[in-house]
Amino acid sequence: MKKGVACLQYYKSPCGEMVLASVDDELCLCDWNDMPCSERNMRRVMRMMRVQFTRRSSNVIQRAMGQLDEYFTGSRMTFDIPLHLCGTEFQKRVWLSLPYIPYGETRSYKDIAVGIGQPNAVRAVAQVIGANAISILVPCHRVIGCNHTLTGYAGGLDAKKKLLELERRESFTQPYL
Repeated sequence: MKKGVACLQYYKSPCGEMVLASVDDELCLCDWNDMPCSERNMRRVMRMMRVQFTRRSSNVIQRAMGQLDEYFTGSRMTFDIPLHLCGTEFQKRVWLSLPYIPYGETRSYKDIAVGIGQPNAVRAVAQVIGANAISILVPCHRVIGCNHTLTGYAGGLDAKKKLLELERRESFTQPYL
């Protein structure tokens, strides 16, 4: 079967370089560049969507970059970019629950597991969140340990801390720690 083409561009965020990709009019990747998880996520997207990445932009990538710029300046709290989530039904259910965590707030992995009706699947939920290929727009950085500690993040714990501090500062909510 012939492979399609996914557009791919790099974005320099205040927390590190990101790689964005789109197919048709949907964003399928917004991940931290040069991190172990990003290579795995790129391979998953390529396999599941049967695409090869070509370095060029698209309308949806340009919109995503603009909305990310607004997010990092504190003028955007939600995103309205069409997404294409590449994963199993369970993975998609977990990822689709994350945008319901309000800006400036956090939830534990246990909270997410309970919220999707799988209270005993905390470890599976944590693995799925770690495989999120659309960072920030699918806000996995808002998920922390049940003891309120920062836990692993594909962009690194420094990036996670910066994102949570940005949101806390902009939303005037209680600290996450």
